[in-house]
Amino acid sequence: MSNINTKNCIIYCRVSSKEQEDRGYSLEAQEKLLGEYAGKNKLNVVKRFKISESASGKQIRKSFNEMLAFVKKKKINVILCEKIDRLTRNLKDAAIVSDWVTGSADRQVHFVKENFVVSQNTRAHENFVWDMKVAMARFYTNNLSEEVKKGLKAKLESGWIPSPPKLGYKTIGEQGHKIHVIDKDKAKYIKKTFELYNSGNYTIKRLTEKLKKDGFWHKTGKPVGKSSIHRILSEPFYCGRLIWKNEEYEGKHEPIISEEIFDEVQLKLKRTLKREFKST
Repeated sequence: MSNINTKNCIIYCRVSSKEQEDRGYSLEAQEKLLGEYAGKNKLNVVKRFKISESASGKQIRKSFNEMLAFVKKKKINVILCEKIDRLTRNLKDAAIVSDWVTGSADRQVHFVKENFVVSQNTRAHENFVWDMKVAMARFYTNNLSEEVKKGLKAKLESGWIPSPPKLGYKTIGEQGHKIHVIDKDKAKYIKKTFELYNSGNYTIKRLTEKLKKDGFWHKTGKPVGKSSIHRILSEPFYCGRLIWKNEEYEGKHEPIISEEIFDEVQLKLKRTLKREFKST
C-alpha cells in the first residue's frame, strides 16, 4: 500500500497576476509542465488544484488548506509545483509545508522548474536553499503588493476608480487603461431611482417593487433588491464624486445625477433612519 501511495501525487498550479499569465505562466502551461513531469517520473496524478490570478487572498488561503487536507486524507505523498513561489510566499506556509514533509520519509514536494525536491532527507545545505527561496518569494509578494497599491493610487489620482464598474456604468479601454462610462440601458434606472425617491412619494420598499416592474434587473437575471436600492441612493459616485477608503479624489467619470439631487436624497434617507430609530 505504501508503494502505491508513494506513486500518487497532486498538481498545484497558481498565477498571481495577469502579467504572469501573459508571459507564459498560465495555469494551462503549468499544468502541462507538471503533467509531463509526472508521466516521465511514473507518478499518478490524483487531483489538480488550480488558482487563478483573480482569486482573493482568502480564496488562495482556502485552496492551500484544501490541498493540504486532501493530501493528508488521501495519504498522497508527492506534491508537484512549478516553483516555490507558486506554492508558498510566506514563512507561515513554508513552515506548514515543512511540517507536512518531515512527517513521513515518503513525502516530497517537487518544484519542477527549479529542479528542487524537498523531503525528510533533504540535506542541510539544501534546507538552506529552501529557506532562501522562501525568503525571496516573500520579498516578491511584498513588493508585488506595494506595486499594486501604487497602481491603485495612480489610477485614483488620474480620476478613475480601480474597481469593477458601478451599476449604471460599463468598462471600456484596453488593459491598464480601462475607464468607466455610462451604460445607457442601466443608467436610466439609476436616474429614475434618485428622482422617484426624492419626490417623497416612495419608501425604499415601494420604490424597489416599482423598479422591478419597470425592468430594473441585474445582469445575472435577478431583480435589484432593497439593499441594492439603498446602496445606490447612498453612492456619491453617481453624482461625480470619487471616494475611495474615506478619501475623495477628483473623478473624471460622467455623473448620472446632479449633486443637488444626491444631497437632497441623503437628507431624506437620514430622516427615514431617524424615524425608524424612534419607532423601535
